[in-house]
Amino acid sequence: MTTPTTTGFRPVLLLTGGYAVLSVLTLGAIVLLRNDHALVTDAVWVRATLVAASSLLTFAFARGAARGSRKGLLRLRIVAAVMLVAIAVVVALPGLFPAWLRIEQAGCGLLLLAVTVLVNGRRARAR
Repeated sequence: MTTPTTTGFRPVLLLTGGYAVLSVLTLGAIVLLRNDHALVTDAVWVRATLVAASSLLTFAFARGAARGSRKGLLRLRIVAAVMLVAIAVVVALPGLFPAWLRIEQAGCGLLLLAVTVLVNGRRARAR
């Protein structure tokens, strides 16, 4: 069921859904590669688990915001901005994570950057 609110939030829902899918797929890849300790470190496990959980919350907040929830929009704005900063730190710090995870995180960061821009724009605030 779509309403004018959900229709206007479609790009945000697609971006947060993409972020969730990418994060969950990354966690799945980590499970498959768990025996390669050069690619999958303890830090990778922790980071990927936190990112996957936060991506699912981000998508849930986006759905709430799309339905007109002010709290959902506020939560979405906060979580997207905080995760964007955390991802920027992960991507910028050399040696903490393997290159493949930093590349994946850069992709997540681009998705969240778009979400952050959209949910902090005039149109989103007007709703």
